[in-house]
Amino acid sequence: MISFKNVTKKYNDFTAVDNLSFDVKKGEIVGFIGPNGSGKTTTMKLISGIIKKTSGEIIVNDYNIENDPLKIKASIGYISDSPDAFLRLKGIEYLNFIADIYDVSLIDRKTRIEKYAKDFEIYDALNAPMLSYSHGMRQKLMIISQLIHEPETWILDEPTVGLDPKSSYTLKEMMKDHARKGHTVFFSTHILEIAEKLCDRVIIIFKGKKIYEGTLDELKEKYKDKSLEEIYITLIDENN
Repeated sequence: MISFKNVTKKYNDFTAVDNLSFDVKKGEIVGFIGPNGSGKTTTMKLISGIIKKTSGEIIVNDYNIENDPLKIKASIGYISDSPDAFLRLKGIEYLNFIADIYDVSLIDRKTRIEKYAKDFEIYDALNAPMLSYSHGMRQKLMIISQLIHEPETWILDEPTVGLDPKSSYTLKEMMKDHARKGHTVFFSTHILEIAEKLCDRVIIIFKGKKIYEGTLDELKEKYKDKSLEEIYITLIDENN
C-alpha cells in the first residue's frame, strides 16, 4: 500500500514533484506514466526513501517515511531505472550481498535465487562478473535481487527495459500473481500497451503534476476514436 499526499520535491528553484497526491491499494497494479523528466523516477525514489521530500506525507505499508524509513525499505522491492551497480562482483556475490542486507536465511536465499535465476534464464551466468553481463542480464539480476526478500510492495522503474520478450513476459506474469495475492505493484513505463494489459489504474504526470488518474478504458471513453498514443499526446498538449 502506498499513500502519497501533497508531496513536493524541490532542487533549489526547480520543482521535480509538485504537490502530488495518489494512493496505490493492496491487490492493485498501478502504472505510472509520463514523458522523460516528468518526475516519475523522483517520485519512486521518494517512496523508497532514497531521497527526501521537501513537503507532504508518504506512507508505505502503514509506515510513515519520516518515522520508519528502514521498515519501509524492508517491506518494498525497488528496481531502479539503471542496472549498473556493483559490476565488479559476480552475479551470485551480488545476490548474496543483497540477501545479507535483508537478512534472508541461507536456505531461503538458495531456493529463491535458484528459482528466479532459472525463471529469467540467467542461472548459468551467476558465477561470472556482472561487468561481463549485457544490459538485459544486469536488469534481470536487479529484478531477482529485489524479489529475494519477498517484499509486500513492488516499486519498479521501467522494469522491462532491456529484457528479452520471454523475460518481459515472465516479469509481467509475476506482477499479476503478486497483485492476485493481495500485494501492491507500482511501476513506471513508456509503453502504453503494457499499461493497458496489466494495470488496474494508471497515473499520468507531467512536469511533476498529476494530469490523469483512472482506468485506460475511462480515458478511451473520453477520447473516442483516438488511439492510446494519440490520447497520451493530447493529454500532454492540453497540460503544456
